[in-house]
Amino acid sequence: MSIPGIEIKGEIKPGYEQVLSDDALSFIAHLHRKFNNTRLKLLKDRELRQKNIDQGEMPCFLPDTASIRNGDWQVNTIPADLQDRRTEITGPVDRKMVINALNSGAKVFMADFEDANAPTWENTIEGQINLYDAIRRQVDFTAPNGKEYKLKDEIAVLKVRARGWHLEEKHVLIDGVPFSASIFDFGLFFFRNAKKLLENGSGPYFYLPKLESHPEARLWNDVFKESQTQLGIPQGTIKVTVLIETILAAFEMEEIIYELKEHMAGLNAGRWDYIFSVVKKFRNHPEYLLPDRAQVTMTVPFMRAYAQLLVKTCHKRGAHAIGGMSAFIPSRKDEEINRNAFEKVRSDKKLEASNGYDGTWVAHPDLVSVAMEQFDSFIKDGQHQKSNLRQDVQVTAADLLNFTIEDGKITEKGLRTNINVGLLYIESWLMGVGAAALYNLMEDAATAEISRAQIWQWVHNQGVKLDDGREVDTGLYAQLLSEELENIKGLLGEERYNSGKFEEATEIFDYLVRTENFVDFLTLKAYNYLD
Repeated sequence: MSIPGIEIKGEIKPGYEQVLSDDALSFIAHLHRKFNNTRLKLLKDRELRQKNIDQGEMPCFLPDTASIRNGDWQVNTIPADLQDRRTEITGPVDRKMVINALNSGAKVFMADFEDANAPTWENTIEGQINLYDAIRRQVDFTAPNGKEYKLKDEIAVLKVRARGWHLEEKHVLIDGVPFSASIFDFGLFFFRNAKKLLENGSGPYFYLPKLESHPEARLWNDVFKESQTQLGIPQGTIKVTVLIETILAAFEMEEIIYELKEHMAGLNAGRWDYIFSVVKKFRNHPEYLLPDRAQVTMTVPFMRAYAQLLVKTCHKRGAHAIGGMSAFIPSRKDEEINRNAFEKVRSDKKLEASNGYDGTWVAHPDLVSVAMEQFDSFIKDGQHQKSNLRQDVQVTAADLLNFTIEDGKITEKGLRTNINVGLLYIESWLMGVGAAALYNLMEDAATAEISRAQIWQWVHNQGVKLDDGREVDTGLYAQLLSEELENIKGLLGEERYNSGKFEEATEIFDYLVRTENFVDFLTLKAYNYLD
């Protein structure tokens, strides 16, 4: 590991050298040097767009790209093993999760280096090792309790989600600066596994998170073309699904598909991050305040418009439309909780299937069959619903920006929930667990982002009141923060609380709420606390 310009700050544990080999580091160094300046410029463009929104310039369908939206074009052929995506399971890249997810009966497993993964050095590199081993069916292991974990003969198709353009990998410096985390995650996986995946009859398949514009999609496309050239792999071999999880990307869905059409497999409705994006982008517009997050469902106007437009857009261009996450985790103790939750999951997945989606996401293996059943009832003997063009759907810019929620309220319970869940998630993340089981839900960074962003918006816009008339100010927030910390201590017990990282979590959460300058992503602040 002696590539000029590269300095590894993380510990090289036994086995890490196979990930960080000279040829792999040379490959990602080439990509970083070729594309990082463009990445940085695009991040500056995000800041400019935010300033324009703050000054009252609302998002719209771009006049300059009307010819793309009106053009007659389709995505390239999608591989056979990505045609049936009726249920996909997502989760982090630890060894146990990788085996259980691949064995779950889902059609696809999205192995997540992003929101469900706390990017410690250990998690990041061992995640690469785990996926390398899984692709070669050498991932089996025996846990300390004697339980054996082995891959079944038939497993889910693997897709990998790299970290977003805004993140960096601080443990590896290139020319004195941290690597782009996107290029680091993508590049190491692609270099080490693309040819083997093709030998296995599959391919290098990815999820792309947090895009805000079609130039950001174009950058990914350029990275893919260069990567395939460097490895001598045919252009278009890489296939991607883009998460539409920002309000700005919703206005550029066709353009994003167009930029990636050679590599495009579909779009996904990343609904929790989408809600966070709405709060974030319109944080300085009090007229766009959202109520308690529990009231922001898929049936409210702006979410319904976004969800239906995504299906119509994908099917118009021959791509798959994948629905949002059901985060429920079954209880091993309370069947009543399970019955109620399963019914909500069925209803949610039935709504997605009836809207024309080709598949959906779940967070737990027990939900795979529940979700699959709803899609089976609409897809019947086929693999997808791409023939359902949803020509009945007509979505305008005003529909995407209609944040009216009938009888929406900001309540003390909602404020407390945001504080409680935000603290618990950040503490879990700091402990190295990015997919946190909280109150029978699998939470990732998106729900913590909604939590802290809503509180910021409620506190920093004057005159915001709870449904009982109390103003949401720093005094009320501080009072409830103190009380929720005591509630968490009572829930977890003194020993677990004191041995955890609640002091650091509270410091981060409180900073994110109180700072006058909104922090775009909590992980940008919290990453400084990770080893």
